[in-house]
Amino acid sequence: MQITFWGAAQTVTGSQHLVVSGETQILLDCGLYQGRRADAYAINQKLPFAANAVDTMVLSHGHIDHSGNVPNLSKSGFDGRIICTHATRDLCAVMLRDSAKIQEEDVSYLNRHGKNPTFTEPIYTMRDAERALHQFVSYDYERNIKINNDATVTFGDAGHMLGSAWLLLEVRENNKTTRLCFSGDLGRVGLPILRDPTPMPEADYLIIESTYGDRLHDSVTNALPDLQHAVNDIVRRGGKLIIPAFAVGRTQEIVYYLNELTIHGRLPRIPVYVDSPLAINVTEAFRTHPECFDAETNQLLMRDPDGDAFGFQRVEYTRTVEQSKAINRVDGPAIIISASGMCENGRILHHLRNYIEDPKNMILFVSFQAQHTLGRKILDQLPWVRILGDEFKVRAEVRRIEAFSGHADRNDLLAWVKPQAKNLRGAFLVHGEMEPMQALADGIRNLLVYGCQFCPNDI
Repeated sequence: MQITFWGAAQTVTGSQHLVVSGETQILLDCGLYQGRRADAYAINQKLPFAANAVDTMVLSHGHIDHSGNVPNLSKSGFDGRIICTHATRDLCAVMLRDSAKIQEEDVSYLNRHGKNPTFTEPIYTMRDAERALHQFVSYDYERNIKINNDATVTFGDAGHMLGSAWLLLEVRENNKTTRLCFSGDLGRVGLPILRDPTPMPEADYLIIESTYGDRLHDSVTNALPDLQHAVNDIVRRGGKLIIPAFAVGRTQEIVYYLNELTIHGRLPRIPVYVDSPLAINVTEAFRTHPECFDAETNQLLMRDPDGDAFGFQRVEYTRTVEQSKAINRVDGPAIIISASGMCENGRILHHLRNYIEDPKNMILFVSFQAQHTLGRKILDQLPWVRILGDEFKVRAEVRRIEAFSGHADRNDLLAWVKPQAKNLRGAFLVHGEMEPMQALADGIRNLLVYGCQFCPNDI
């Protein structure tokens, strides 16, 4: 068996891992790389492997850094099945269409107003996305799925986002079966809405994410006062609170927490706008997959079939461009939640253009910001940033709340591996920058008999 890590290798985006055994090629994830615009365009446009040689793709979950280049895979010649969970299929039906639309719009804008002639056509179009969606085939968790006569895959709940899965790939070659576990993105224990991750299966080898391999998260309970203070400060200043948030998962969680604070009388009256058509469609998908929810959320939905877990009276969801523009005419304080979470595309860019130069306003980050993304540059407090081709001075206050992360921290990751560590012949770290990867590698090495590496090509 050979594994080539084509993406998410010493970075957190562009997850693509190609498993080759004999004549069989299985691709684990096909995500978009996110970073400097020109670099991302070049990396995403040309796949580093022959798409038409891939037999099957297995998708861990719907986040764009794991699923976002699937239409390009199909466009480039892949005609096999895309195997995933039911919720991931439904989310991708929304997200990949949205991604194609954004790419078409961004390229059109840059071609009209930009100075860089590189961006002449989108990486893929709506037509490519529609074609790829016909290749999705979804399955239940804990079902043994036949890929071919020599390979099967089984999904377990990763607890990271709706439909997210770790997977166990079992491949038979030369009368020997090798069991490879891929963590996908692991979630945290005890967060609201989603079920906790299920235990790691017995495996020979492990590919594991390492996003937060060098740190521990504060509890969400302790983070809620930080969110409360941010809102109160904005109300006092009369400004806008801009929250870049992934349309899938993080937006729904932030609305959930704002609702909780409101119910308990800890927030003043302030309008809340979710300015993301994608987030609205995703929220509707959430309501159709109660099998992914924890017991508390399911009980709440049984009491209120309209779904107060994902909205409350002060939230206004805006679909149209006209509704989005109308937010800019709102006087006084307001909360604006918009995608994308790393500020690389979507309506968040227009809100940043409008509000980033006013010190009354605040940009609140509630998720990881990858290197070279606009979100990372703002978080690192660069004095000037480029947004849609123009330079803006960062005068708005910038804050971060890490406790809302949907990724497992160091202790979570080690606790997930430990029960199966004695069976592992090796572990390979992906989806992390160098420092957290190194820290997690040191921890896993203490558990394993054999060893832990970053991203070799052969096992």
